Amino acid sequence: MQHDSGHEGVRCAGLVQIRARAGARSKGWLKLDGRSIPVSLGRGGILADKREGDGGTPRGVFLPVRVWWRKDRGSRPQTLLPTRPIRPDDAWCEDPKDRRYNQPIRLGPGAAGDRLTRDDHLYDIIIEIDHNTHPRVAGRGSAVFIHLARKDFSPTAGCVGLTGAELRRLLGRMSKRTRIEIR
Repeated sequence: MQHDSGHEGVRCAGLVQIRARAGARSKGWLKLDGRSIPVSLGRGGILADKREGDGGTPRGVFLPVRVWWRKDRGSRPQTLLPTRPIRPDDAWCEDPKDRRYNQPIRLGPGAAGDRLTRDDHLYDIIIEIDHNTHPRVAGRGSAVFIHLARKDFSPTAGCVGLTGAELRRLLGRMSKRTRIEIR
């Protein structure tokens, strides 16, 4: 399914499908424009009952929220989605007891948390999705993103990972109305 984005010459994907690969629960396929693109999934596979720390990629249908990217590691991704450069103090709250659970936060030097500025390249580009946001339920999973995969496509902590070229291609086809179906 496709829809017109309202921008001349750009056709956005209405649906992006992500499925586990047979016999390999932490590897999968992202279907876009009739192509199957390899992805890494959470070490726990795709789970209907996602819990904080289970390593599962949540099953469901989600919408993209915004794109975060490292300005020091690349140019702004071409996309119709809202974008935000990652700052050194940007992080994600993964503490179910915190009122800011599953939301972006800012951390001072030395504070613990899931910082978006990482030494590896996994978070150089992140698509934030609306998993566990309306309503936010403590313990149902946080910081579930579509981001860069490791070179060997080893498992994520619950996100979806793909190559830089494929992630940029995907971003060029997404809008706020693109549905992300993980099954």
